[in-house]
Amino acid sequence: MNFVKVAAAVMNQTPLDWDNNVANILKAIELARADDVTLLCLPEMCITGYGCEDSFHAPHVYEMAWKIVDEEIRPKTAGMIVSVGLPARYTNGFYNTACLIADQKVVGFVAKQHLAGGGLHYEPRWFKPWPRDTVSEIKFGAHSYPIGDIYFNCGGIKIGFEICEEAWVAQRPGSDLSFKGVDIILNPSASHFAFGKLETRKRFVVEGSRAFGVTYVYSNLLGNEAGRAIYDGGAMIATSGQMISQGSRLSFSDVEVTSAVIDIETSRVNLARTVSHRPIVENEKLDQIEVDFRFPSIEPESNPPIDVPAWENSPAIKEEEFSRAVALSLFDYLRKSFSRGYVVSISGGADSAAVCCLSALAMEFAVHELGLDTTKDKLGHIAAIQNAKNVKEIVNATLTCAYQSTANSGNITRDAASSVAEALNAKYHELDVDSLVSNYTKIIEQAIGRKLTWETDDVTLQNIQARSRAPSIWMFANINNALLLSTSNRSEAAVGYATMDGDTAGGLSPVAGIDKAFLRQWLAWMEKEGPYDLHTIPALSKINKQQPTAELRPSEERQTDEDDLMPYVLLDAIERVAIRDKKSPVDAYRLMRAKFPHYEPGQLYLWVVRFFKLWCRNQWKRERYAPSFHLDDESLDPKTWCRFPILSGGYKRELEILADWVEQKENVNLEILN
Repeated sequence: MNFVKVAAAVMNQTPLDWDNNVANILKAIELARADDVTLLCLPEMCITGYGCEDSFHAPHVYEMAWKIVDEEIRPKTAGMIVSVGLPARYTNGFYNTACLIADQKVVGFVAKQHLAGGGLHYEPRWFKPWPRDTVSEIKFGAHSYPIGDIYFNCGGIKIGFEICEEAWVAQRPGSDLSFKGVDIILNPSASHFAFGKLETRKRFVVEGSRAFGVTYVYSNLLGNEAGRAIYDGGAMIATSGQMISQGSRLSFSDVEVTSAVIDIETSRVNLARTVSHRPIVENEKLDQIEVDFRFPSIEPESNPPIDVPAWENSPAIKEEEFSRAVALSLFDYLRKSFSRGYVVSISGGADSAAVCCLSALAMEFAVHELGLDTTKDKLGHIAAIQNAKNVKEIVNATLTCAYQSTANSGNITRDAASSVAEALNAKYHELDVDSLVSNYTKIIEQAIGRKLTWETDDVTLQNIQARSRAPSIWMFANINNALLLSTSNRSEAAVGYATMDGDTAGGLSPVAGIDKAFLRQWLAWMEKEGPYDLHTIPALSKINKQQPTAELRPSEERQTDEDDLMPYVLLDAIERVAIRDKKSPVDAYRLMRAKFPHYEPGQLYLWVVRFFKLWCRNQWKRERYAPSFHLDDESLDPKTWCRFPILSGGYKRELEILADWVEQKENVNLEILN
């Protein structure tokens, strides 16, 4: 028997925040040492932070990262092996590496071979992929270290790496490592959160441990690191096809360490029993780095049962994940930007109510997990909360809402807004901005020499109401030194159903990454069920019983969003096939006909055409949206996920093909329809 205690750490890092990042790394090492861990895996790029963007082109970043490894981290690793992620500069290239430190000695750098270059990730912009089966030396000061496609023999126990993306590709490095007799594979990751992504991670960790005949140790970043991406942590350790330890996700802690005792000999025997396994026999192993380190002999120890939080098994898992991921991101954004609270223009509708609820949840989840005193300490820059006696007082000190009415506002939305704000214990103000709207209108009427009317100037008269609310809500943000949160959702972003410098005004857009249909579903869940271990918000019933409306036209017109656009469920479905799946207009129409057979072909045709035209026309709006959180692979954020030209042909020829198809196949007379 050969037992070893291994661990994976998750940590909440910040790009280029050297002091914070080092403190978290040293805390992880201390926690691991206190737990008698000998081998500790830290996340990808944990020294610099993963989201440094083009700062990865700055030589001083590489110099500082190495200085920290050599002077601050290495001396703290006595009696342990620790892997730490950092960028390395070799010849004329920059590389994403994992550095292995054994008992205060740097023993080598494994360079990432498969770079993440899709969606949120732009690693090929900064780093070069290391060529497979290539080993070299990198020099720091007077010392040289092996770098490349290497693994480590530490007193007879062999350790290799798959760095994040390398576990997601077809040609996993773990396969080669298995044939070389590696016992433990470490996976330092910066794997962003997305709905349902945990199950995929579990599969590659567990299956990697089984197929490669190893113990697989997975670490990850945690929290809102750089502004948009959310990291959910979730450390995992699996051996021979069995998950033996699993950490929590979406924690408000700075650092968490997950450990397990593994039996090296058992995994070796299991692999030896695999008939198809063909170990490589080599006379000379240039890629095997001999490390003068002996793992201490420890007694067999049973690992405790995996304690998965109850919310992870909820039938409403998407609602739970959404609540916790966005709340954590709002909390981190607040403390890392040193803002002193949130400000929301609350309209009495679904979007602004959701943003207010999420802002309150940020504080509630923090206090529930960390306790009141630790939460206040983490938000130490906010003087207004330091004497708070409970979470309600913290919410009151950090969340300001304002309902801004015009002549077209109604009592239903006013009552809904005030009720939600009261239920959350937010500061609440009511402002009448109709005089501002009238004054702006009169000024323009005088300039153009005519009256503005709803018959001729519908969009103009709607937009001025939304824009007249922006200056006052920005004033609240300035007075409070707070974050102004904009309230547009992804469905609106797809078709430009938002007023620039109106409801899009703000420095952060928490719900721009989620569709309207799910937001309404989530609000109904918050009203009646709510997150596990917290509470419901019954006041949301006043939001949920309304039809979504911009409430910008005269009340007698009974304006609703879906009358202006199309049913939100249909809009979201078209968006998925057209934008996520890149289907043509005619293919999108055919898919919608199958999914929504109850709609008349002519009406469905008009809605599909409307979507594609509005999508093209409003790319400039999406370019101007405040930063939003990434939640799934349906994001429309042009800066991180979904690029589209601001100027384009507008699908003109493709829509002509659709028109011909509908006329011929559906027998619809489009001249009469139009």
